[in-house]
Amino acid sequence: MSNLDGAPLFYEVWGEPSIRRSPLLLLDGIGCDGYVWRYIREAFLDRRNVHGHYRGHGRTPVPDDFTHLSLADLADDNAAILNDAEVESAVLIGHSMGVQVALEFMRRHRARVRGLVLLCGAPSHPLRTFRGSASLEKVLPTAQTVVSRFPSIVNRVSKWVLPTRLAYEVAARTEIRRDAVDISAFMPYLEGVAQIDSRLFVSTLAAAAAHSADDMLSSIKVPTLIVAGGKDGFTPPARSHEMAAAIPGARLLELEHGSHTAPLEEPDVVNNAIADLLTAIDRPTWA
Repeated sequence: MSNLDGAPLFYEVWGEPSIRRSPLLLLDGIGCDGYVWRYIREAFLDRRNVHGHYRGHGRTPVPDDFTHLSLADLADDNAAILNDAEVESAVLIGHSMGVQVALEFMRRHRARVRGLVLLCGAPSHPLRTFRGSASLEKVLPTAQTVVSRFPSIVNRVSKWVLPTRLAYEVAARTEIRRDAVDISAFMPYLEGVAQIDSRLFVSTLAAAAAHSADDMLSSIKVPTLIVAGGKDGFTPPARSHEMAAAIPGARLLELEHGSHTAPLEEPDVVNNAIADLLTAIDRPTWA
């Protein structure tokens, strides 16, 4: 299918359509094309699941230009995907940057949102608190300059280094829980990031870094579940606590030992919390 600009978008649908069970729209983090949904995908086959690939991610081609990579663009792309899939409204489940995309979707297409599940993300300016400092935000302009000057070199290095056991070992030592995330569950992420055009990656990262949905959190009226990893260095749990405090009636689940890949580390706990939310949405008892 094509988005509003006429550019092609890939999406997939699975699960059983049901008039009694709310569909799900799954929104990835930057560089991702579905790896984090491994267990969520298995748990909710009783309803329709829709999962699109962002521009230049996975099976969606790299766009001709990088001028339409804002979070609003990504939100509108997913609205177009729902249109094509003939899904009127859905529960949005966002991970990492997908939290921002979900919130921007809520801002722009409020009537189509039945509920929100916000996993390991922040509502605004995520690079300002990345691993406890704003260092990444400060070096991003330099990274953009380097990538714009030497894109082919950066792309070759990424494709050589990222999808390797060494990259997994670095991640296992610095962020993910080795004891809880099997290499087979995490390698698809590294392989996916390695295939992304470096210019598109830093442009999308800059869009996420500049984005804020803080202004609309207090206006959210749909049932909302927020999941935080207590050991998440990418989006520290304090960001989730702030978001939960700002969204009326939001429920917060913090996994004490969870990292940024908490949905892969403690899938039963996360899926049970999502199931409770979906039950409340499908049989309105949320309080």
